[in-house]
Formats: sequence, C-alpha cells, structure tokens
Amino acid sequence: MRRTALALAMVLSMMLAGCFGDGSETITNEATPSIFESYERIDAQSHEVERAFITVDLRTNETTNTTWAVFDASYGGNCCEHYLATDIDGQILNIGGEYPVFSTDRGHLWDTYIPPALPDQQCRTFVPTNPGQEGLGEGSIVQATNGDIISMSWFPYVGGDLKLDKFYAILYDASESEWKWCYNRITEPFYDRSWQVEVIGPISSSIGDGEWASIVVSNFWHQTQNAGGQISVDGLNYYPFQFPGRDGGDPPIELDLDFTDADLPEYWDVNKPHKEMRAFPLPSGGLIFPSYYNNGNAAYMDTNLEWNELEVQFPSEYCQIDRTGTIHCVVNSGTSFTHYMSTDGAQTWANHTYTLDNTASQIEEWEFQANGELDLFILNVRYQSTDGPDVDTVYHVRGYSEDMTPDTLTYIGQGDLDSTSGAGNDIRFDFASLAILNDGGVVVAYHDSTDPDPLFAVELELPA
Repeated sequence: MRRTALALAMVLSMMLAGCFGDGSETITNEATPSIFESYERIDAQSHEVERAFITVDLRTNETTNTTWAVFDASYGGNCCEHYLATDIDGQILNIGGEYPVFSTDRGHLWDTYIPPALPDQQCRTFVPTNPGQEGLGEGSIVQATNGDIISMSWFPYVGGDLKLDKFYAILYDASESEWKWCYNRITEPFYDRSWQVEVIGPISSSIGDGEWASIVVSNFWHQTQNAGGQISVDGLNYYPFQFPGRDGGDPPIELDLDFTDADLPEYWDVNKPHKEMRAFPLPSGGLIFPSYYNNGNAAYMDTNLEWNELEVQFPSEYCQIDRTGTIHCVVNSGTSFTHYMSTDGAQTWANHTYTLDNTASQIEEWEFQANGELDLFILNVRYQSTDGPDVDTVYHVRGYSEDMTPDTLTYIGQGDLDSTSGAGNDIRFDFASLAILNDGGVVVAYHDSTDPDPLFAVELELPA
C-alpha cells in the first residue's frame, strides 16, 4: 500500500491532465499514441529476480509497469555501491567490490576475474585480502578505445600489521584476450573509491609510451584537496602525478573540438568515465577537465601527459563526447538539472531543464550517459522526497538529436528507503552508477528496502 501511494503521488504531481494510474495497467490517452504500444521484451529468457517498476510516458501522462532484472551485491557490488559499465559487445561490467564481475548475456551468467598468485618477478608481490576483511575493496572500470578494459581495485588497510592501502591494477588486454594484474603500492593513507578515465593516445611521455594512458584519482583526495592521482601507460604499472594549480598562468591554447564528421568508432559510446572523474577523453588525443581553472577555462592533458590551459568555457565540469561527436554536459542546481548539448565543438549549446517531482527536497546522487549510435540520453537521479524516503528515477531521452525532452520516466525500486552516502552511516548508497547496453537497455544502481545493500537493475522491455 505504501509503495502504491508513493507512486501515485509522484505520478499525479507530474500530470497536466486528469488521467492517472497505479502502474497496474496502461491508462490510455487517445489523442497521442502511447510509447508503451511499441514496447517489447528484449530478453526472452527469464531472470531469477525480475521486478516491475512504474514508468510514465511523459508525452501522454500514461503509466504502466516495465520489467527489469534485479541483482544484489553478490554480483560485483559491496555494502554501499556498484560501479557499472558496459563494453561494445554488450557485456555488463561491475567492480563495486574487489574484482571485476562480468556478464556477456544481459545478466544470466556471470564470471569474476580474481587475480591469481604469481611469482614476484612477473609483477609485484601478491597481497591477498586479510581473512575477515573480504568485501571491503572497491574499484573502477572502463573500456578503452582500442578494446582493452582498464580497471583498478582498492583494498583498504590490509596486509597484516602494515595496514597500508593497496591498489591492484587489473587489465583485460584485448590483443591477447587475457586478463592481467599488478599490485601497486601507494603512499596516501586513505585513497577511497577510485575514478578512472582513458587518455587518448598514442602516448609518448617521460613514464613511457603506449596506445593510451589510464588515470586513476581518489574520490577522497580528488574532491577535497585536488592532490593528483595515479597514471599508467600500460594499465598495470602506475605512477603518481599532480594536477596543475587552479590559477593557471601559462598562455591558453586552442583546440578544435568539433568531431561531428569524424566517424568515431563505437567505443565512444561506452568509454565514459563516472561523472565524478570530472573529465572526458578527446578523440584527437589527450583528456579534458572542463571548467577546471578559476577563470572557467578547461585543463587539457596532452599525449605527452603534460598539462595545458584550454581556452574553452564548458557549461559544467560534468561532460561527455559520444560517438556522433556531440558534447553533452549536465548542471545540477537545487532540485533541477539542465542538459546542455553542442554539435559544433562547444561553440554553441542547446539545452533542456529537468524539473523534478514536487516532492523532491534535495538531490542525493545522480549520473548521466549518452549513446550516439542509439540517439539515447539517460539521466539517473536519486533524490530525497518530502515524504521521507529516497526515490530512484531514470529519464530516457530517445532521439535527443531531434528533441532533448525526455519521453519516459521510470521509478526504480520501491522508493521506501532513506540512505546517505559516507562512512559511518547505517544505510549507505554512496554514488549513482549507470551504463547503456548496445541494444539500448539501461543498467542502473538503486537501493530500496528489499535488500540491505544497494542493488542494480537491467532493463528488459524497450520500444521496438
């Protein structure tokens, strides 16, 4: 009853006319065809756990139930989060916990890569998790634009009396179809969840050469002290680096950011880092940190792994380039979000503002992703409601190149749990995470009272 009442309140508040429903059936509006008329199940095989989530057709105000497969922390998560990604082959990747967990068939079968113990000379000393401390690790993962999968896992305070943070670099080498790993010791006493991004190569630098470079930054240091992170040109051996000062000082450079005619490969729809990385790869080489300097200019790491000031003003520090060369940036202000989009290399911007349900009192977590091949933009928002619990939502914008307004809104889960990010809280949901499969299905993290730990869901029904 509580779930139904909450869903009705949320849906009703968005309605412009007087038709509404509880999600048990589609409420028709004869003036405009419902998007639900074209929905079909994309995955014919049933999952062990499937749940129905209320979905609203925002253009007709009709509601229905859509089916999603649901997975708990044993599928790559931990007590507080999932770190989700996909690759161009439709593989689901998760490294919310210690090791990469992956599924090639939309979540029916899963496998885990656990680094085996190796002789010292093959990399560095293997340091297993201390007994009784399993489940404390957490990492990041993304597919690079040559097919490799780069990831890093952080093990906090393990290794006997030393109690040192430990980093495992975990790499899938596409050229050899093989997983590899390397233990990297770092000096910071507290690293926290890592964010990770590819630097587009070819790289020629003082630490070596490679097809790409991988940057890993600490969630803790990145947000509080701007203290740099770790960088690698082989995805295995990492070295410390520092960010430049925010005041700048060097003459700004100019770069052509228009890639709409570049015919980018499909990797550009899956290699988006988590938004908290606050950076995105550049197709012509290097990496951009939007809105980095105090004057609003961006920071640019070039293919020599050197810093430059880029004289471009982005609307936000949270941006992505998709396969079509379209630049997407998202700004959060209070309980509203604005999606900015540029198809001319950040010269001009179209925009659309999302005003959340009027029960939204503050934003807990959020994430976004665009897929140029599918012409699909997804915004995931977890907000605190005035009714008490947190509400998980997913907006779909199908055909963003023609119309930036969302066509559906799905309420993920029961919306009946109040959780807070950060150590020490009894009920934790530390960050939003989502990915898009190559068939258009969304993979998204959420949390409700059906499980003590955060869950994630895979969309099973899509418009034809």
